[in-house]
Amino acid sequence: MAFCSGCGAQMADGATICAACGKGQSVGGGAAAAPAPAAAQTGGLQDNIAGLLSYLFIPAIIFLVVEPYNKNKFVRFHAFQGLFLGLVSIVGHIVLTIIPIIGWIILPFFSLAIFVIAVVAAIKAFGNNKWQIPVIGPMAEKQADAM
Repeated sequence: MAFCSGCGAQMADGATICAACGKGQSVGGGAAAAPAPAAAQTGGLQDNIAGLLSYLFIPAIIFLVVEPYNKNKFVRFHAFQGLFLGLVSIVGHIVLTIIPIIGWIILPFFSLAIFVIAVVAAIKAFGNNKWQIPVIGPMAEKQADAM
């Protein structure tokens, strides 16, 4: 028995078009492999995309408020971690701006570090991984479990 490479439905031997989804199949020797499982989806966005977008400050707030996303622990974790990282960034920028000379010298490196951490965390979220940023990650995990 063959399986559709698009939807994974069972197909008759020798069929070139899937009856379930209408996708054409290769006619090579043997049955097509079943497709890899798709990433879990919550509402309109897949979980990994919602996790990635959570490292932008406003979408993180939206994901914690909007119904299908605020029920998903993976999305909640990344939303809280993104919010906490944003708050660390805001507080750090305020403190370093107030400190003359030394703070102003450190500020670009601090900004770069926050940016790199956010990009790495977003890439990990896109790959369906739950990477915890030191100090911030455990707090986000605790908040995600609390809801």
